[in-house]
Amino acid sequence: MREFVFALEYDPGTNPVADVLADHPDTRIRSLSCHVTPDSLWRVDHATGPTEALETLEAAYQDAAYFADCLVRDDCGASCETQILDRASDTRIVYTFWERTDECTSVPHLALEHFGPGILFETDREGRRHRWRIVLGDEAPIHDFFDALDAEVGECTGIEMLRLTDVDPDRSLEAGPDDGLGLSNDQLEALRAAVEAGYYETPRAVELSELAEVLEIPRSTLSYRLRRAEAALAQSVVASDDSLEAVLSAR
Repeated sequence: MREFVFALEYDPGTNPVADVLADHPDTRIRSLSCHVTPDSLWRVDHATGPTEALETLEAAYQDAAYFADCLVRDDCGASCETQILDRASDTRIVYTFWERTDECTSVPHLALEHFGPGILFETDREGRRHRWRIVLGDEAPIHDFFDALDAEVGECTGIEMLRLTDVDPDRSLEAGPDDGLGLSNDQLEALRAAVEAGYYETPRAVELSELAEVLEIPRSTLSYRLRRAEAALAQSVVASDDSLEAVLSAR
C-alpha cells in the first residue's frame, strides 16, 4: 500500500468554509469518515475551535454555494444535505451528503474513477489549505489522477503534491517534507525559479503570471507554492535566535 498526500488551497471567495477558517486560524477540521460512489458523496467531519468561530463555520456549511469537496465553481445543481450531529462549545460533528449531477466533480470522485473502489481518505483543513491523504494500491496510476485533478481545480485553487510513499503507520498529515525547512520539492523549485528570474528584485524583473507561463503551471499554483516556501523560510529565521539577531543587526 502507498499513501499519496497533496494539498489544495482556496482563493478568497471560492469556498465558504475556507473563508471562515482563514478568518479564524485557531479553528481546524479533520475528517472522521469520507465515502464516495459514482453518484454520491458523504462524509463526517470533526471541527474544533472557539465557540464564535464554530457558529460562523456552521453557517458556512449551510451556505447554498457549499458542497463538500465539489470542485465546480458555478452552480452544479446538486442536492446537498448538511446536519450537525453533535454540538459543544468547542467542537462540531458535521455530516454532509450530496447527490452528483453531470456537472459535479470532486477529489473522491476523481479518485474513484482512476483508482476504483477500496481507497481510504483522510483530510485536514486549516486556513485556506485542505490537505488530502489517500491510501491506495501500489500500482495505482497516481500521476494520471493528479493530472486530472490539476485540470479540474481551475485558476482559483492552488494544488501541490506533498508526498508519495509506502504507508507508514507512524506518519500523519502533520508530517512535512524532511528537508530541514519544511519545503517540498515543488516549493523549492518554484522558489529557485523565482529568484533566478528576478521575481524578488526591486523592481521585479518578471511578474508572477509570466513566471507561471515559463514553468507551465497555473498562476494560482505558483503563488501557493511561493507563499508556502516564504512562510517556511520566515518561520525558520524566527525560530533561530542567532538568525533573527543577524537579520535585525543588519538593518
